[in-house]
Amino acid sequence: MSGSVVVGMSGGVDSAVAACLLKEQGYDVVGVTLEMWRDEPNVCEDGLEAKEICEQLGIPHHIIFFKKEFEECVVEPFVCEYLHGRTPNPCVLCNRNIKWAALLKKAHELHAEFVATGHYAKVMRLPNGRYTVFASESKAKDQTYVLCQLTQEQLSHTLMPVGDYEKEEIRSIAAAKGLKAATKKDSQDICFIDDDYHSFLEGRLGKDLLPEGNFVLKDGTVVGRHKGIANYTIGQRKGLNIALGKPVFVTAINAKKNEIVLGDDNDVFSDTLLADQWNMIAEESLDEEKVYLGKIRYSHKGSPCKAKKISDSLYRIDFLERVRAVTPGQTVALYEKDFLVAGGIIK
Repeated sequence: MSGSVVVGMSGGVDSAVAACLLKEQGYDVVGVTLEMWRDEPNVCEDGLEAKEICEQLGIPHHIIFFKKEFEECVVEPFVCEYLHGRTPNPCVLCNRNIKWAALLKKAHELHAEFVATGHYAKVMRLPNGRYTVFASESKAKDQTYVLCQLTQEQLSHTLMPVGDYEKEEIRSIAAAKGLKAATKKDSQDICFIDDDYHSFLEGRLGKDLLPEGNFVLKDGTVVGRHKGIANYTIGQRKGLNIALGKPVFVTAINAKKNEIVLGDDNDVFSDTLLADQWNMIAEESLDEEKVYLGKIRYSHKGSPCKAKKISDSLYRIDFLERVRAVTPGQTVALYEKDFLVAGGIIK
């Protein structure tokens, strides 16, 4: 027996195969689903499907209700960030503060040594003794970016078996095992938004808290009216509904003045950013002499950069080449080779 592990079961193919692989490796596997959007005893369709998968695998299944904690730790900050002109990434902080916290708590209750998920990444220990997250075999599905706020304690108890496979291989394994999730579509990026975030925010806040304001140029010239700052993000071109005779882009959001600053495409590029709320992963602190690979959003392939410590919690990241649309509220993840070094939040 390899030990016992609590697997976060979403009802999808990735977590289903993660549980299957670990069981085959000799682990004593327990499936756990986090119900974060309903009150007990109501369970979403994904939770019911996760239960069926666990029954197929012959493993126990538990459902933990986390609606209150999810609302306070993820949804409310998400809404608040948009009101302040920032563009948050709720998945990054949810992983650390909700998912891993809940899974580890349940693992402790069940005397399990590990927790596991279906993320496309790999947890490894470096020669310096610290744990980090390595890129998965599937570069197209790699999810290391959204894991950059996980702590050393969390990583030291984490298994990610799916990271050794391509997505097609995972679906083939599920099909060969007859798992019901084999053909299920991948989930959307933000689990609590069914339609689009604009509608979600308006439904939460009402139009009174999303007042119209001015589109301005960088010299302050008013050129039109916007529909509320929460409807825009840095680098946006589509959906501005403004005609200035040339393409224009959102270059800044001024929440205090309720203004959206517009400019040319060139104005969206920058070579530096400030970030705080750092989580050190592969190193205890960033090395100012090293060149890291910095990713400023999930879809960003990464650009070479260096780090300069400004204070205990603040670093300036200087890119060796300009990057497009540095966006306050988003995560910046730093890599060395194929593994995470640290993650912070762009100020």
